[in-house]
Amino acid sequence: MKKILKIVFGVVIIAIFIGTIVFLYNRSKSKPVVYETETPFISNIVKKTVATGSIVPRKEIEIKPQVSGIIQEIYVVPGNKVKKGDLIAKVKVIPNMINLNNAENRLNRAKISLSDAEKIYKRQKKLFNDGVIAEGEFQQYDLSYLNSKEELDAAENNFQIIKDGVSKKAGQSTNTLVRSTINGTVLDVPVEEGNSVIESNTFNAGTTIATVANLGKMIFEGKIDEAEVGKLHVNMPLLLTIGALEDAKFNAKLEYISPKGVEENGAVQFEIKAKVALQDTLFIRAGYSANADIVLEKKDSILVIPESLLNFRKNTDSAFVEIETKPQEFEERDVEVGLSDGINIEVLSGLTKKDKIKVPKLE
Repeated sequence: MKKILKIVFGVVIIAIFIGTIVFLYNRSKSKPVVYETETPFISNIVKKTVATGSIVPRKEIEIKPQVSGIIQEIYVVPGNKVKKGDLIAKVKVIPNMINLNNAENRLNRAKISLSDAEKIYKRQKKLFNDGVIAEGEFQQYDLSYLNSKEELDAAENNFQIIKDGVSKKAGQSTNTLVRSTINGTVLDVPVEEGNSVIESNTFNAGTTIATVANLGKMIFEGKIDEAEVGKLHVNMPLLLTIGALEDAKFNAKLEYISPKGVEENGAVQFEIKAKVALQDTLFIRAGYSANADIVLEKKDSILVIPESLLNFRKNTDSAFVEIETKPQEFEERDVEVGLSDGINIEVLSGLTKKDKIKVPKLE
């Protein structure tokens, strides 16, 4: 009985050992590789590039004062709509003491001269009325008196302008009141009441009191790489995508391509501008970032294959694919390709719609 048990136990051990060997052998054998195939198909290919930039007003004006002084009042805030001539701010003139003193001296001298001319005029007029002097002689004193009156008037105006920035005769026409020069929306007011400002003159651009722009006319300003700028031309259509407005698309038309490039981060970039077709239901704020899709080339209803199916021979530019001749048997075939959009590529020759092309395995 013990012998039988030993024999049975030995047979079981041997069977388990043989089964393990067979299992490991089958696991170690590599399975045959089965390649999938794809066929060429008819499709459209659009080659496009993307230009990054922003939406800005076509006309943006910086409002600057015509006199130096201190901001006394500000009448607008960013977002206000203004018309040409509307008040933006009022400037209080801080006079130069030397100029003010000279103007005051001129005014005093003009008063003295007028007083003297008036006395002479009255005396000579009495002599003229009595027939002592001729009319021609009297006209000289009359002219001198009138000139003295005009000089006093001019001296008073000059003193008033230096002191207050406006003359009595000017009325509402004063350069201490800063007005908008265009119709539009106030984008920015970089000063506050009490700030000192400098007038706009030949030697100084002046302090900006407000920035006004017409938001009804917007353009896209962006940059494009030198490798693609040669394919652009004026009046090309663009499709704008604005990051702040989800799912909204805006049509635009290319208006300007810079004749000179600027190097940025090792690449030469060219500035472009395009007119934006605004939509009445959407409000675009100045400075929104945007991407412009520009169609460089387009072909409809052409024979294409996925670009991933292409192979290239070393040291040459010739392309080929592997065609199935028998089930899971392939041969190389040269093909001529054309336009590509990065996913599909046009087949000019070498393939038909019935050919089965080997899909490479990704390792």
